[in-house]
Amino acid sequence: MQKRVAVTGISVISPLGSQIETFWSRLIAGQSGISRIESFDPSGFTTQIAGMATDFNPDNFFDSKELRHMDRFVQFAVAAGKMAVDNAELKITESNAHRVGVSIGTGIGGIQTTLDNHKTMLERSPKRISPFLIPMMIANMGSAQLSIHLGAKGPNTTPVNACASGNNAIGDSFHMIRNGVADVMIAGGAESPLNELAFGGFCNMKAMSTLNDNPQQASRPFDMNRDGFVMSEGAGVLVLEEWEHARSRGATILAEVIGYGQSADAYHMTAPDPLGMGAVRAMNAALQDARITPEEVDYINAHATGTPLGDKSETQAIKHLFGSHAYKLKVSATKSATGHLFGAAGGLEAVISVKALMDGILPPTINYETPDPVCDLDYIPNEARDCDIQTVLSNGFGFGGHNAVIVFRKA
Repeated sequence: MQKRVAVTGISVISPLGSQIETFWSRLIAGQSGISRIESFDPSGFTTQIAGMATDFNPDNFFDSKELRHMDRFVQFAVAAGKMAVDNAELKITESNAHRVGVSIGTGIGGIQTTLDNHKTMLERSPKRISPFLIPMMIANMGSAQLSIHLGAKGPNTTPVNACASGNNAIGDSFHMIRNGVADVMIAGGAESPLNELAFGGFCNMKAMSTLNDNPQQASRPFDMNRDGFVMSEGAGVLVLEEWEHARSRGATILAEVIGYGQSADAYHMTAPDPLGMGAVRAMNAALQDARITPEEVDYINAHATGTPLGDKSETQAIKHLFGSHAYKLKVSATKSATGHLFGAAGGLEAVISVKALMDGILPPTINYETPDPVCDLDYIPNEARDCDIQTVLSNGFGFGGHNAVIVFRKA
């Protein structure tokens, strides 16, 4: 018999704040976390804006010696994991540690550590490369360091599937618990991509918005005048727990995970399937896994990054799968406020999905000013909406055609 899976803890590190209530209140107020980038001089780049986690203070979580050996994305992963465990009031002990696992997805990993050591090698000597380079930059170190800090000795994995990574981490963890492999999984995503190399690459792809004079209006998913995504950093982590395990310890159950679906576009390195059929297959697989019909879905937290092709493809996918019900669905693109956290996006948006179920408030798609005839669904434009919902889909789609969808249900 398959086990039920509860969400008992949540945490965020984001451009809108690194405490849940601050983040949520700013999100539903329609505020933007986008501003001119500060970590380097962006004047030579076509895009000069980003979503920075400016209120994150690593000194609140780590001592100076630990920080010297942790890339910023690892700091995000471990700090967010600790906050989620605290939020769940979960105690990891020697008796239960082997049943508690970790899965933190990332799209890029420790890119800043790589750049810093490459510069050291060129300017000084190969002998001056840090002996900690490898264990700081490899993508699995978010999960690894979190398990070390928590003493979690169960399954430990790191999905690296571009912008679907966070959803993969949560979905894979859901299946592990449902199938009895673990009792608890700390799952989500972490990313710290704000550096010259990543900016240059995405700028030269012409993938990012260039609305530099109006940073807070730059991320505009589904709008006719959208011109690309805005790069951001941060993390989003959930504590997933076998239902009876959560109840037996008196945990507060925030929501339930009921479905997970995956697919591949098998189409292009960066462009989505123009008909959205990969997204259709992933959403349909998630509904089948949850054993619900399309008509039972109330709200979709869309992947919607603000690219001309991606938003159109996702809209077409929703209409294809949901038929006439697509026009009754509520859909919002919260990257309009947070920017795109890449491998952490799925983790952050899973938290948003859980909060929407808990509070009965749907966050808006801000900066939605000019409707696009090919994007014609109810995107909850500009103002949050009170709505008692029961079932939510959270979509995550990544470069390379990776698609991952999670289904949440009200507790």
